[in-house]
Parts: sequence; structure tokens; C-alpha cells
Amino acid sequence: MLGKGNVFLIGPMGSGKTAVGRHLARILRFTFHDSDADIEARTGVDIAFIFEKEGEAGFRIREKESIERLTRLQSIVLATGGGAVIEEDNRRALSERGVVVYLATSIDQQLERTRHARHRPLLNDIDPEQRLHELMLRRATLYTQIADFTVPTDGRRVQLVADEIHQALRRTQAP
Repeated sequence: MLGKGNVFLIGPMGSGKTAVGRHLARILRFTFHDSDADIEARTGVDIAFIFEKEGEAGFRIREKESIERLTRLQSIVLATGGGAVIEEDNRRALSERGVVVYLATSIDQQLERTRHARHRPLLNDIDPEQRLHELMLRRATLYTQIADFTVPTDGRRVQLVADEIHQALRRTQAP
């Protein structure tokens, strides 16, 4: 992990990637980026609209372009979308260009954190709990495969999670 000047946060929706990422970036004095926000800024529309018009496949193409570009920046904290790990090129870019931190969270915590969200197209028109289970079945192995370390987020404050990541980064860079 030494020499990797970026921190990339991966994990399921509702794991706290954006909130933790913002806080961690302040601690590290890095620039914060969110791949979903980047896609929205570049297209001028929200993620739900992209899913509606282009489907998940269209969104994943845009996500791959965003991650390819953002991971080439220096001194950043990047919060990725929950499904970013599906694409092999994304996994490679993330693991080669920064320290990858998996923010692990339970299905119950995901349900709690996403229950009022209207911007989660993968949870529309379906039983959210069932869908979250399906997504974790497909993605959990991919998260752990590329993670340099894992930090649990269930019931934890954003600041504590960010501080734990910061301490872990400091330990890995100690002589």
C-alpha cells in the first residue's frame, strides 16, 4: 500500500462511502470525489434518469469512464458506486492506483440507510431487502478481492469510521 497516494472507498449502497469519504478527505487534506456525482455533473442528469433511458448497461459504461479518469488523479479520496466492482477494468484501476477500503455493512443497516432514498434505481419497483441480498451475493466476493482492508460501518459514526481508516493508513505507511 506504500506509495499509493489515493484512497478508494468501495462497498454496497448505504455503507457510508460518500459521508465517510468527505470526512476522510478533510482529515488527509485530499480532494474528495464521488463517481456517481461525477457522472451526474458530466451528463447533467441524475443516475435514475440514466438508468431509465440507458439501463444499467449504459450507466456502467459511464461509470467505467468516470473511474478510469478519476483514479488517475493524485491525492484523492474517491467514493464509488456500489456496483463499481462488477467491471473488471474498474477493479484493476482501483486496486492498482490507490488503497482500496471496503466499507462493510449489513443488509439491515443498508435498508435503514436507504429506506427514504428516491435516487436508488436498483431498489425501485422491487422488494428492497430481497434486492440488497441479491446484490450482496454477487458483489461481496468482489469487494473483498480488491480491498486492502475492510472497515465495518454498522451503527458507527462517520467520524469514527474515517478516523479508523486514517489510523490504518498511517500504520501501513510507518517505516
